[in-house]
Amino acid sequence: MATSIREKQTAALKRMLNFNSPPLKNTAAEPVWKVLIYDRFGQDIISPLLLVKELRDMGITLHLLLHSDRDPIPNVPAIYFVMPTEENIDRICQDLRNQLYESYFLNFISAISRSKLEDIASSALAANAVTQITKVYDQYLNFITLEDDMFILCHQNKELISYHAINRPDILDTDMEQIMDSIVDSLFCFFVTLGAVPIIRCPTGNAAEMVAVKLDKKLRENLRDARNSLFTGDSMTGGQFSFQRPLFVLADRNVDLATPLHHTWTYQALIHDVLDFHLNRVSMEEGSGAEHPAGARPKKKNRKTYDLTAADTFWQKHKGSPFPEVAESVQEELDRYRAQEDEVKRLKTIMGLEAEDDGAISMLSDNTAKLTSAVSSLPELLEKKRLIDLHTNVATAVLDHIKSRKLDVYFEYEEKLMSKSTLDKSLLDIISDPDAGTPEDKMRLFLIYYITTQQAPSESDLEQYKKALLDAGCDLSPLNYVKQWKAFTKMAATPANYGTSGVKPMGLFSRVVNSGSQFVMEGVKNLVLKQHNLPVTRILDNLMEMKSHPETDGYRYFDPKMLRGSESSIPRNKNPFQEAIVFVVGGGNYIEYQNLVDYTKSKQGKKVLYGCSELFNAAQFIKQLSQLGQK
Repeated sequence: MATSIREKQTAALKRMLNFNSPPLKNTAAEPVWKVLIYDRFGQDIISPLLLVKELRDMGITLHLLLHSDRDPIPNVPAIYFVMPTEENIDRICQDLRNQLYESYFLNFISAISRSKLEDIASSALAANAVTQITKVYDQYLNFITLEDDMFILCHQNKELISYHAINRPDILDTDMEQIMDSIVDSLFCFFVTLGAVPIIRCPTGNAAEMVAVKLDKKLRENLRDARNSLFTGDSMTGGQFSFQRPLFVLADRNVDLATPLHHTWTYQALIHDVLDFHLNRVSMEEGSGAEHPAGARPKKKNRKTYDLTAADTFWQKHKGSPFPEVAESVQEELDRYRAQEDEVKRLKTIMGLEAEDDGAISMLSDNTAKLTSAVSSLPELLEKKRLIDLHTNVATAVLDHIKSRKLDVYFEYEEKLMSKSTLDKSLLDIISDPDAGTPEDKMRLFLIYYITTQQAPSESDLEQYKKALLDAGCDLSPLNYVKQWKAFTKMAATPANYGTSGVKPMGLFSRVVNSGSQFVMEGVKNLVLKQHNLPVTRILDNLMEMKSHPETDGYRYFDPKMLRGSESSIPRNKNPFQEAIVFVVGGGNYIEYQNLVDYTKSKQGKKVLYGCSELFNAAQFIKQLSQLGQK
């Protein structure tokens, strides 16, 4: 893949905003001013990729939600970017009747059906607006890209395709079909945008297999219809796939229920775990620090939102780093910035004081050059300051959670459970320690123990744990579900192997706690991660490197390009793959994503993308488990 999926989707959006013709390289030309109308789905797709400033540069003066009250703007073209749903179509027809805009460019996020097109046509006729509908396009952009190598299917209505929805015991076949169709529709859009037909591998007997079968069929039908195929001609920008196609691995969340509950230690995953982090935007109360003395009532707080973008170099460099390293780096950046700021101030005072007398003229010429360069670096300095402040605030908020909930203790203990190392204190102690974490933290820890243990605890032990959990204020319904799940998957025979991870405690933060530091890290363990592969990464490794392994030998093989859909599971291709996409049906998280990123770094020349039907943190996942476990 010559360019990342983020670049490809951004390019597709820019083309759409330029009336579906490639944006001009000549930036001196004035853009055509236009209005962008989107629904919530469209908004979620655009917001992680394009800033408001970029929209403005492309001539978008207003961007409005479809279902808001909009005034007519008679002599302006409008670009619509919406899902082809009944109510959206009705609203578009209403806009045509009210003659809101000069011309209409209708872009549907996912392919629109024939019957809905006819509805638009008939209402355009009735409104005498046929000539104003300039173009109707299917954009095939029904997925959200969050990173160069990460995407999710949707953010609106994600409960419709959530883990809970797929695993409900009382689910009807028709509902299941609908869920699978909507997942497949998004994945199909993803491959159209990527411009590649993958080779699909999946396990048997679960939701991932249903997705694979449907996706294979959909890709196959599209390839067969040569005249309208989305995978030929111009869209496939010159032979970048001449030699190899990507591998597409579908995994099911049920392969590994422990990782989504795991407490984490890397920056991005921690933000997602403890703060409110959606679509690359973190929102938090301002001044949520230890400003007010204990017992004093905290003041009313403003909510602030920060965007963590691809342009933020600090974020790109450190989002996968262990938290202690991040705190240290923020501090270093801050010191560096202060030094630069002092230099500018110093020059100012020299200029101000010494320009009074005549002897200063010779000084001036020397300092003018310095000052000019200082002034020209001001915008850059201000941007740097904004990013440092952003990360100082975010990291401080994360640190508050780590300290108040003893997350370092949980993280270390869970790593030991998952790698089956010896434990230094009993699980019961942590659960019954009133100072360690929230009831939810305790529940997460216990569930990880229950999922990863080979020997299920005896009834009497289990009762004892349950009592301790109830005393700590936990809701036990997630445990009911995990118990059923464990009995059903009979995982006792082959428990998912979490690798020998191990964490090396590096002593407490002696280095970071110098007096000038923003971050008071006392008492927090400085833990360093050792590279280990989580179950999803291991499955990918087996399939990508063509290793024979009992875990993945039974995986089915689909090649949509083979004319006959032969049901053989024997891979034709014996060479290892260079590019792969892993997709988790039932939801994923940043811990797995980070694990795959680390895995890819260790493999020269390989590219791996991570996708999931929804992105949840442990709190959201536990909520789904408890809904499933309610009697």
